[in-house]
Amino acid sequence: MRPNPQNTSPSLVGKLIVTTSTDPFTRGLDYLYGVRSLALDAEMIDVVYDLENRKSLCVWISEHIDAVNTQLENYLQACHDCFHSWEQPAIQIFAAPIAQSFGIDGLCNLRTNPITILIDVGRVMPADWLLLVVHEYAHAHVGSPGHHEQFARSLSHLCLGLGIAPPESVMESYLRFYPDYHPTQNPLAFWRGE
Repeated sequence: MRPNPQNTSPSLVGKLIVTTSTDPFTRGLDYLYGVRSLALDAEMIDVVYDLENRKSLCVWISEHIDAVNTQLENYLQACHDCFHSWEQPAIQIFAAPIAQSFGIDGLCNLRTNPITILIDVGRVMPADWLLLVVHEYAHAHVGSPGHHEQFARSLSHLCLGLGIAPPESVMESYLRFYPDYHPTQNPLAFWRGE
Protein backbone atom coordinates (compact mmCIF):
# COMPACT_ATOMS: atom_id res chain seq x y z
CA MET A 1 0.00 0.00 0.00
CA ARG A 2 1.29 3.43 -0.88
CA PRO A 3 0.02 6.86 0.06
CA ASN A 4 -0.77 9.12 -2.84
CA PRO A 5 0.99 12.27 -1.62
CA GLN A 6 0.64 14.29 -4.83
CA ASN A 7 -3.12 14.18 -5.29
CA THR A 8 -4.98 16.38 -2.86
CA SER A 9 -8.41 16.16 -4.44
CA PRO A 10 -11.10 15.76 -1.76
CA SER A 11 -11.83 12.22 -2.89
CA LEU A 12 -8.29 11.01 -2.26
CA VAL A 13 -7.14 13.06 0.70
CA GLY A 14 -7.39 10.82 3.74
CA LYS A 15 -7.31 7.63 1.69
CA LEU A 16 -4.51 5.11 1.41
CA ILE A 17 -4.16 2.84 -1.56
CA VAL A 18 -4.82 -0.53 0.06
CA THR A 19 -4.29 -4.00 -1.31
CA THR A 20 -7.25 -5.60 -3.01
CA SER A 21 -6.89 -8.63 -0.76
CA THR A 22 -10.12 -9.85 0.76
CA ASP A 23 -8.25 -11.19 3.80
CA PRO A 24 -9.00 -8.81 6.72
CA PHE A 25 -5.64 -9.44 8.39
CA THR A 26 -3.73 -8.58 5.21
CA ARG A 27 -5.80 -5.45 4.59
CA GLY A 28 -5.31 -4.24 8.16
CA LEU A 29 -1.58 -4.93 8.09
CA ASP A 30 -1.29 -3.08 4.77
CA TYR A 31 -3.02 -0.10 6.36
CA LEU A 32 -0.58 -0.11 9.27
CA TYR A 33 2.39 -0.22 6.92
CA GLY A 34 0.85 2.65 4.96
CA VAL A 35 0.53 4.89 8.00
CA ARG A 36 4.05 3.87 9.11
CA SER A 37 5.30 5.40 5.85
CA LEU A 38 3.59 8.69 6.76
CA ALA A 39 4.76 8.93 10.39
CA LEU A 40 7.70 11.07 11.48
CA ASP A 41 9.42 7.80 12.38
CA ALA A 42 8.16 4.40 11.19
CA GLU A 43 8.69 3.01 14.70
CA MET A 44 5.86 5.25 15.88
CA ILE A 45 3.54 2.57 14.48
CA ASP A 46 5.10 -0.43 16.19
CA VAL A 47 2.03 -2.69 16.55
CA VAL A 48 3.13 -4.49 13.38
CA TYR A 49 5.68 -6.23 15.65
CA ASP A 50 3.19 -7.00 18.45
CA LEU A 51 2.61 -10.69 17.80
CA GLU A 52 0.15 -10.97 20.70
CA ASN A 53 -2.21 -8.24 19.43
CA ARG A 54 -1.36 -7.88 15.75
CA LYS A 55 -4.00 -10.21 14.31
CA SER A 56 -6.94 -8.79 16.29
CA LEU A 57 -5.77 -5.22 15.60
CA CYS A 58 -5.39 -5.79 11.87
CA VAL A 59 -8.77 -7.47 11.51
CA TRP A 60 -10.49 -4.68 13.46
CA ILE A 61 -8.70 -2.04 11.38
CA SER A 62 -9.70 -3.76 8.14
CA GLU A 63 -13.36 -3.73 9.16
CA HIS A 64 -13.64 -0.31 10.87
CA ILE A 65 -10.91 2.08 9.76
CA ASP A 66 -12.88 3.63 6.90
CA ALA A 67 -15.62 4.79 9.30
CA VAL A 68 -13.05 6.13 11.80
CA ASN A 69 -11.11 7.98 9.11
CA THR A 70 -14.35 9.42 7.69
CA GLN A 71 -15.10 10.92 11.12
CA LEU A 72 -11.57 12.37 11.31
CA GLU A 73 -11.98 13.79 7.79
CA ASN A 74 -15.19 15.51 8.93
CA TYR A 75 -13.26 17.11 11.80
CA LEU A 76 -10.49 18.10 9.40
CA GLN A 77 -13.07 19.75 7.14
CA ALA A 78 -14.52 21.62 10.12
CA CYS A 79 -11.02 22.99 10.77
CA HIS A 80 -10.60 23.93 7.10
CA ASP A 81 -13.93 25.77 7.25
CA CYS A 82 -12.47 28.13 9.86
CA PHE A 83 -10.15 29.63 7.22
CA HIS A 84 -10.45 31.09 3.73
CA SER A 85 -9.64 28.58 1.00
CA TRP A 86 -6.25 30.19 0.29
CA GLU A 87 -5.31 29.77 3.97
CA GLN A 88 -6.11 26.03 4.05
CA PRO A 89 -3.03 23.81 3.83
CA ALA A 90 -3.28 20.54 1.93
CA ILE A 91 -3.71 17.95 4.68
CA GLN A 92 -4.51 14.25 4.86
CA ILE A 93 -5.60 12.64 8.13
CA PHE A 94 -5.54 9.05 9.37
CA ALA A 95 -6.17 7.16 12.57
CA ALA A 96 -3.18 5.13 13.73
CA PRO A 97 -2.12 3.34 16.91
CA ILE A 98 0.94 5.34 17.97
CA ALA A 99 3.58 3.61 20.07
CA GLN A 100 3.24 4.50 23.73
CA SER A 101 7.01 4.98 24.00
CA PHE A 102 6.72 8.23 22.00
CA GLY A 103 4.37 9.75 24.58
CA ILE A 104 2.09 11.47 22.05
CA ASP A 105 -1.54 11.09 21.04
CA GLY A 106 -1.28 12.65 17.61
CA LEU A 107 1.27 14.11 15.24
CA CYS A 108 1.59 16.45 12.30
CA ASN A 109 4.17 15.45 9.70
CA LEU A 110 5.07 18.61 7.82
CA ARG A 111 7.51 16.72 5.58
CA THR A 112 4.81 14.92 3.57
CA ASN A 113 2.85 16.44 0.72
CA PRO A 114 0.05 16.84 1.61
CA ILE A 115 0.83 17.36 5.28
CA THR A 116 -0.13 14.27 7.27
CA ILE A 117 -1.95 14.26 10.59
CA LEU A 118 -2.00 10.96 12.47
CA ILE A 119 -4.38 10.62 15.41
CA ASP A 120 -4.30 7.74 17.87
CA VAL A 121 -8.05 7.51 18.39
CA GLY A 122 -7.49 4.78 20.95
CA ARG A 123 -5.80 7.23 23.32
CA VAL A 124 -8.60 9.79 23.36
CA MET A 125 -12.28 9.48 24.23
CA PRO A 126 -14.26 9.62 20.95
CA ALA A 127 -16.10 12.76 22.10
CA ASP A 128 -12.70 14.52 22.23
CA TRP A 129 -11.25 13.45 18.88
CA LEU A 130 -12.03 16.89 17.45
CA LEU A 131 -9.92 18.56 20.15
CA LEU A 132 -6.85 16.55 19.16
CA VAL A 133 -7.47 17.22 15.46
CA VAL A 134 -7.69 20.96 16.22
CA HIS A 135 -4.31 20.88 17.99
CA GLU A 136 -2.58 19.05 15.13
CA TYR A 137 -4.32 21.19 12.50
CA ALA A 138 -2.88 24.30 14.16
CA HIS A 139 0.61 22.86 13.59
CA ALA A 140 -0.21 22.20 9.94
CA HIS A 141 -1.69 25.66 9.51
CA VAL A 142 1.41 27.46 10.76
CA GLY A 143 3.71 25.00 8.99
CA SER A 144 6.05 24.48 11.89
CA PRO A 145 6.43 22.31 14.97
CA GLY A 146 6.49 23.80 18.42
CA HIS A 147 4.01 25.64 20.55
CA HIS A 148 4.90 29.27 19.94
CA GLU A 149 2.95 32.50 19.50
CA GLN A 150 2.07 31.83 15.84
CA PHE A 151 0.76 28.37 16.83
CA ALA A 152 -1.27 30.02 19.62
CA ARG A 153 -2.86 32.44 17.13
CA SER A 154 -3.83 29.64 14.76
CA LEU A 155 -5.12 27.49 17.64
CA SER A 156 -7.17 30.39 19.04
CA HIS A 157 -8.68 31.06 15.62
CA LEU A 158 -9.68 27.40 15.28
CA CYS A 159 -11.10 27.27 18.78
CA LEU A 160 -13.22 30.37 18.25
CA GLY A 161 -14.47 29.06 14.89
CA LEU A 162 -15.44 25.71 16.39
CA GLY A 163 -16.98 26.96 19.63
CA ILE A 164 -14.12 25.76 21.83
CA ALA A 165 -12.73 28.01 24.57
CA PRO A 166 -9.51 29.55 23.20
CA PRO A 167 -6.26 29.06 25.13
CA GLU A 168 -5.81 31.44 28.06
CA SER A 169 -2.03 31.48 27.83
CA VAL A 170 0.64 31.50 25.14
CA MET A 171 3.13 29.66 27.34
CA GLU A 172 4.58 26.63 25.56
CA SER A 173 3.96 24.37 28.55
CA TYR A 174 0.24 25.28 28.43
CA LEU A 175 -0.18 25.11 24.65
CA ARG A 176 1.44 21.66 24.42
CA PHE A 177 -1.68 20.12 25.93
CA TYR A 178 -4.40 22.43 24.65
CA PRO A 179 -7.28 21.87 24.11
CA ASP A 180 -7.53 19.56 27.07
CA TYR A 181 -9.12 16.21 26.27
CA HIS A 182 -9.91 13.03 28.16
CA PRO A 183 -7.47 10.14 27.67
CA THR A 184 -8.54 6.52 27.66
CA GLN A 185 -7.28 3.92 30.14
CA ASN A 186 -6.12 1.35 27.59
CA PRO A 187 -5.30 2.72 24.13
CA LEU A 188 -5.08 -0.67 22.41
CA ALA A 189 -8.53 -1.68 23.66
CA PHE A 190 -10.14 0.58 21.06
CA TRP A 191 -8.02 -0.90 18.29
CA ARG A 192 -9.07 -4.41 19.33
CA GLY A 193 -12.73 -3.40 19.25
CA GLU A 194 -13.24 -3.66 23.01
